[in-house]
Amino acid sequence: MEEKLSSTLIQEGKHFSFYHDTVKLPNGRETERNIVKHPGAVAIIAVHEDEIVLIKQYRYATGKYLLEIPAGTLEKDEDPYQCAVRELQEETGYAASSWSRLFQSYMVPGYSNEILYFYLAEGLTDVTASPEDDEDIEVKRYPVDEVLNMIESNEIEDAKTIMAVLTYLTRVTP
Repeated sequence: MEEKLSSTLIQEGKHFSFYHDTVKLPNGRETERNIVKHPGAVAIIAVHEDEIVLIKQYRYATGKYLLEIPAGTLEKDEDPYQCAVRELQEETGYAASSWSRLFQSYMVPGYSNEILYFYLAEGLTDVTASPEDDEDIEVKRYPVDEVLNMIESNEIEDAKTIMAVLTYLTRVTP
């Protein structure tokens, strides 16, 4: 296990904090670690009949539009399930009558402590979407087979979406 010797806050962002740490390795050597501290997030695979709800939005870091499942960052002390319910409604304009927790996963443990909680939402009904001011989202529904083809052809490149869809296909569908 590594021992933290010092930690310096480099930048406080809207949702993340960036730290530069000095650590002692088990062999006694010292090294540096750059860390993104993250409050955690949720991702929702929303299924309407035999279709998966995806959102299309521009991702500045990639320089392009991506197709993704709905997702969002946890507010301070927010329960992941409550965040999932909120994010589904805000981003897609859907509410779900049935929720199942699928799994949780560290997204990039080499430099971040972010945990992503995955949920399955079914029994969708229309409600009013209310995306955040900095979100420009287009909601689309695709047949499951088409989503799988889009993953295989790299039209869907988002890791959380790929993980959720493959989990849904292998664990949830008959």
